[in-house]
Amino acid sequence: MAFLFIGTTIVAQQNKKDITLDDIWKNNTFKAETVNGITSMKDGLHYTTYADGAILRYEYKTGKLVDTILSEKSLKEKINIGDYQFNADESRIIIKTDVVAIYRRSYKAIYYIYDRKAKSLTPVSDKGKQQYASLSPDGNKVAFARDNNLYVKDLVNGSEKQVTYDGKLNEVINGSCDWVYEEEFEFAPAFFWNNDGNFIAFYRFDERKVRQYQIAKYGSLYPEEYIYKYPKAGEANSLVNIYVYDIRSGKTNQFNTGPDSDIYIPRIKWTQDPNTLCIYKMNRHQNKLELLLADAYTGRTTILLTEENKTYIEITDNMVFLKDKQHFIWSSEGEGYHQLYLYKMDGKLENKITTAKADITNFYGVDEATKTVYYQSAEPTPMERHIFSIKTDGTNKKQLTNYKGTDRADFSSNFKYFINFHTDANSPEYISLNTNDGKPVRTLEDNAKLNIKLQDYNIQKKEFITIKTPINVDLNAWIIKPKGFDATKKYPVLMTVYGGPGANTVNDSWGGRDYFWHQLLSNNGYIIVSVDNRGTGNRGEEFKKCTYLNMGKLESDDQIEAAKFLQMLPFVDASRIGIQGWSYGGFMTALCMTKGADVFKTGICVAPVTNWRYYDNIYTERYMQTPQENPKGYDENSPIYYADKLKGKLLLIHGTADDNVHFQNSMEFVNALIKANKQFDTFFYPNKNHGISGGNSRQHLYQMWLDYLQKNL
Repeated sequence: MAFLFIGTTIVAQQNKKDITLDDIWKNNTFKAETVNGITSMKDGLHYTTYADGAILRYEYKTGKLVDTILSEKSLKEKINIGDYQFNADESRIIIKTDVVAIYRRSYKAIYYIYDRKAKSLTPVSDKGKQQYASLSPDGNKVAFARDNNLYVKDLVNGSEKQVTYDGKLNEVINGSCDWVYEEEFEFAPAFFWNNDGNFIAFYRFDERKVRQYQIAKYGSLYPEEYIYKYPKAGEANSLVNIYVYDIRSGKTNQFNTGPDSDIYIPRIKWTQDPNTLCIYKMNRHQNKLELLLADAYTGRTTILLTEENKTYIEITDNMVFLKDKQHFIWSSEGEGYHQLYLYKMDGKLENKITTAKADITNFYGVDEATKTVYYQSAEPTPMERHIFSIKTDGTNKKQLTNYKGTDRADFSSNFKYFINFHTDANSPEYISLNTNDGKPVRTLEDNAKLNIKLQDYNIQKKEFITIKTPINVDLNAWIIKPKGFDATKKYPVLMTVYGGPGANTVNDSWGGRDYFWHQLLSNNGYIIVSVDNRGTGNRGEEFKKCTYLNMGKLESDDQIEAAKFLQMLPFVDASRIGIQGWSYGGFMTALCMTKGADVFKTGICVAPVTNWRYYDNIYTERYMQTPQENPKGYDENSPIYYADKLKGKLLLIHGTADDNVHFQNSMEFVNALIKANKQFDTFFYPNKNHGISGGNSRQHLYQMWLDYLQKNL
């Protein structure tokens, strides 16, 4: 019977289709349906979404269409509603169109204001594209940035006022972030209305002392040169100050953040007091954070809370000032795991809200009427995410989602409902509407069509395993075995790696296109493995921060030991272990192919950092301090200094217009390999940034990967 079962399985697999690159990148064969673009309305009972050229309002409970708020067909002007936002009382809508990307989060666009009562559409400005246009709470004014300056338009009388005048390309920026803040502190708009609309707080970046970086753009007889400010590790940053503009008086004042100018201000947030701003002030080592309360009238500041860490502090948005004006909720990993705390406005701790030995991975907010906090946590394992509720006093903790895998939530404005997006490692999103106690109301999307389609293809389950290193460190990993797997045979292995600080690849969640890329490799006879080394996230502070001041050493040690573990498995061809990574994963791949040259046969290294001296200072110094303070940490684990150890086949890939991890990194690694007389392969994508996307580039890239692996692994 066993023989017949195996035979039947093989026949069934032979009748199924193999996945192709056309399926993944050209035909979008495995596109999962989702629910996006939902905006909860003020009452918390309705939401809006954009579909078929209209903003539509639905009822949460029933899903019924209530009405059409705005249709493009009803407008005299021909515009496409690319994105939209309501003001506080929902009387006006700001519409974003004709978006042009700048960097990862920044962009320019044309904005319009739609008055719901008057049913009129007004352009924000006719003097050029704007950035981050934002309505005042009452909807009567709109602020925006343009050409490095801040502006305010009065929608009642139509006047446009320029607030700042010193903005200049590559010198001074008002109301928008410089490159490194946008990339590493993860925000681009740098101005914020207070609750009553009388003040706008904004950033001013003086980047004149920041050194420039040049990128050649090809396509004309003489390549164009793009120049921007990029502060590398140990180099000068922008001088950052926070100002406040008084709408009523027209005056601008600077907040006092102290005499030290070599600081970071990673966030500013208005408190419930409309005259008081909270400024996050952080030292350059990023191990001391002060929350300053700033008076909008005088500019004076006082310290609300100070947090210090022996390594570094990560900035999150896990903070809210409560409407009672007496408390705020704050998150910290100072006790070993990211947890939530309730503080008084005098800076004294009232109580710890969460206590699990697991990291809070998302803070959704607090229902102040019921004193209930909603959050996502890496429980019960670092590979899963679930939604929880708990009272602000730390009692009555409830897990609201109970299926194995990963859940993320989108709550209504009054926290009565949440949309849950559930996946696991082998299943696309199942999206449901739930009440705030976790009870399902209705299914929004089950991806049934995709699940049925997948039955026609050779799909191998992603399985989770634990790898124990020789020094007794347990590493989480997943494995996908080849089509028609036979434990008596031996197969090549490709390890896929990222490995950077706080980042995980071993998650019980759907991997999208990467999932199908790995399935394609499985169809071609490869075992695919991913391992979360030391330094990765959601296992507490000690596991994550053990790589401090020495990025690359423990991480590459763990990947090499994991590869040796795989070599000992009876179904693995020990002579055919490969590794592939992008960005930090490219750095790891380069290290493993050199430091682990006796283990790895083949490596594909995409957009790697090859020496942390070449990368930006906010990210790098957070984990390494400066090169001047820690030269050994920078150089002892740079792949450039191990180039002479390379033995296997290495493919090095980079986009020439990468504004994030500069092309310089690959060029310096190439120089080192040539000097060491090592043969290797390279491919460079002209004018492509860190993501190497657009046009046919992704299909071309993945075909290159496949061909290289089939030839060399």
